[in-house]
Amino acid sequence: MEHGYSIIMAVFAGAILIYAGLMALTKNYNILPARARQSVKPNDPKEYMAKFAKVTALVSFSPALSALAALLNIIAGLAVFIGSMILFIWIGTKIMKN
Repeated sequence: MEHGYSIIMAVFAGAILIYAGLMALTKNYNILPARARQSVKPNDPKEYMAKFAKVTALVSFSPALSALAALLNIIAGLAVFIGSMILFIWIGTKIMKN
């Protein structure tokens, strides 16, 4: 399986994107894992879920970009994954703070 990493990362990115879509559509605070619900008590759960869905969708692009880069070279795919994950999490923290 020559492109196994790319396939797995693409499926992983798709799963995260579907989860983000469900959060954005339902805005249901109970869709979060129990530990996350206990640690964060937002004033407006619907607004929090909308922001969190945006951040989750943004972070899902990291494995997607990694899958594309890994089609050329597996080391490049790993480097893109690490670099883009750091960048997208940093951008996500900015979105959640505003």
